[in-house]
Amino acid sequence: MDPISTARYGMMAATQQLTASANRVAANGVNGDYPAEAVSQIQAKQAFTADAGVIKVANEMWQSLLGLQAR
Repeated sequence: MDPISTARYGMMAATQQLTASANRVAANGVNGDYPAEAVSQIQAKQAFTADAGVIKVANEMWQSLLGLQAR
């Protein structure tokens, strides 16, 4: 699997994790485990950000290769 596909899969998983956590918070109301859900949401955000960084670097590398080819 190429890095972009792997990062894309990771971003989808992070989105699903965040959605599930938000749904649990909404469903449990005042009886929810807010500290655990906050940790889950922070982890999902960091995973998403890391995967977006992988895509950004891969894109920069691709643009550099295209630039070399154009010379």
